[in-house]
Amino acid sequence: VQLQASGGGLVQPGGSLRLSCVVSGTIYRINAMRWYRQVPRKQRELVAAISSAGSTNYMDSVKGRFTISRDNAKNTVYLQMLGLRPDDTAVYYCNAEVRRSYFDTGDDYWGQGTLVTVSS
Repeated sequence: VQLQASGGGLVQPGGSLRLSCVVSGTIYRINAMRWYRQVPRKQRELVAAISSAGSTNYMDSVKGRFTISRDNAKNTVYLQMLGLRPDDTAVYYCNAEVRRSYFDTGDDYWGQGTLVTVSS
């Protein structure tokens, strides 16, 4: 199973970006999908998560600005980010809990990270 994240870049404060993460490989079902972010010398933090049924949750600082969604037919999770602020600058990682067969309970897989820089 591989996760390929894309969509990061440099954006001015107040701008927007849309991150995408495609899951590929041997997949029976994808349970939760998540976006994390990390800045140097700090722990990776959970930004947003979406269940297989579509339930979402967000860290407090991004509520109302970020939206997580998924396309199950494409095995893809998105993170739409609006109203970006300098403190959103980080490497963003996608994560998915993937079942590779009916008998598999699911394992966590990670993408390679995509850098988001918010600066004027």
